[in-house]
Amino acid sequence: MAETMPDGAAPSLFSPYKMGKFNLSHRVVLAPMTRCRAPNNIPNSALVEYYTQRATNGGFLITEGTMISPTAAGFPRVPGIFNKEQVQAWKKVVDSVHAKGAIIFCQLWHVGRASHQALQPSGTAPVSSTDKPISKRWRVLMPDGSYAIYPKPRKLDTYGVPELAEHYRLAAINAIEAGFDGVEIHGAHGYLIDQFLKDGINERTDEYGGSLHNRCKFIMQVVQAVVSAVGAERVSVRISPAIDHLDAMDTDPLKLGLAVIERLNKLQTDCGSKLAYLHVTQPRYTAYGQTESGSHGSPDEEALFMRTWRRAYQGTFICSGGFTRQLGIEAVADGDTDLVAYGRLFISNPDLVLRLKLNAPLNKYKRATFYTSDPVVGYTDYPFLENDTEKTVPLSRL
Repeated sequence: MAETMPDGAAPSLFSPYKMGKFNLSHRVVLAPMTRCRAPNNIPNSALVEYYTQRATNGGFLITEGTMISPTAAGFPRVPGIFNKEQVQAWKKVVDSVHAKGAIIFCQLWHVGRASHQALQPSGTAPVSSTDKPISKRWRVLMPDGSYAIYPKPRKLDTYGVPELAEHYRLAAINAIEAGFDGVEIHGAHGYLIDQFLKDGINERTDEYGGSLHNRCKFIMQVVQAVVSAVGAERVSVRISPAIDHLDAMDTDPLKLGLAVIERLNKLQTDCGSKLAYLHVTQPRYTAYGQTESGSHGSPDEEALFMRTWRRAYQGTFICSGGFTRQLGIEAVADGDTDLVAYGRLFISNPDLVLRLKLNAPLNKYKRATFYTSDPVVGYTDYPFLENDTEKTVPLSRL
C-alpha cells in the first residue's frame, strides 16, 4: 500500500520523507559506487568536491564502499575508515556535505574473496567463507589498470569469523567520529557478507554454513556489533538476495531475503529502535547494471521479490539498480519503496535531483572513466544544468 502524505496525496519521488530521525526533502538518494579516487586509501580534496557536488539541502548520500580493515580492498585506490588519518580526511568530506544541508552515511565494506594478493597488505590470499575462487567469468582490477583472474581465497576458520564482526564495529565508531550521520553495512553483491549468505558460495559445515539459520549468523553478528556501538537509528543494511554478481547465487533468493528481514525485524523489536533503513538491489542489476547491452530480466519476478521483501520489512525501504526517472516515480507512487538510490546517472549528473525534478536532459556517463585514477576527468568535470548546452542526451537514450 502506498504511503499517504499529510494532505492525502500519494508520495512522489520529490516529496519529503522522514527516515528515522532524519528529515529528507526528497527521495532521490546517491547510491554507493566505487570510484577508485582515493590514493593510499585516504580521501582527498577530489572526494570532497565529488560528494559536495551531489549534495542537496535535505538530500541523502551514501558513500562508496569504504574499507573496514587493510584486508578489505577489492579495487585499487578505495578509501578506508580503519585508521585516524582516514577519519580526519573523511571529516573534510562530511563537513562540506553537511554545509549544504545534506545527510551522509558511510558504507562499511569488506570484499572477502573478491580481492587479489596485490591488493592485500602482506600479499597474502584474501579471506572468505570459502576456499573456492570466483570463476573466470569475472576479473579483478589491478593497481596498474590491468585485469586479472581472482585467486583462491583463504577460508576463515570458525574462530576467525567473529573478529571480522569486530572490524565492522570499530569502523562504525570511526565513521561516527568522522561526523557521518550513520553507516550502511554492505551485505550485498557477492562481497564478504554475501559470501556467507549465499548457498552457491557457502559450503561450510560449521555453525556458519549449511542451514539458512547458520548462513544468516554472520550478518546478524555484524549488525548487532555495529548497533551496539553506534545505535540502531544510525545503522542500515544493504542486501541483494537475487543478484548473482561475482558468482553470488542462491537456490532460493526470495526465502533468503525474507530470512534476513525476519532477523532484522526481530533485532529492531528487541532493541526498541528501528534501523535507519534496509537497502535492496533490484534483480535487474545483474542483467543491466554492468553493461548497456543486457536485458532487464523478468519484471514479474522482480516485482514479486521486491514487493514481498518490501511488505515484510518493518522500516524504511530503499531500492536501487537500473532506475530511470519514470521507474523511480512509479516505485514511490505505487508504494514499492520509500527512497530510490541512483548510481550511474548520479555519476554523470551532479545535479541529478534538479534534472529529474525538471525532467531535464541528462549528461551521458562515460563508463571507461568509472574506475580511473584521474581526480577530475569522469569524476568532478560533468557539467551542471545551468552550464551545459551541448552535451546532454534525452532520458530515452540512457
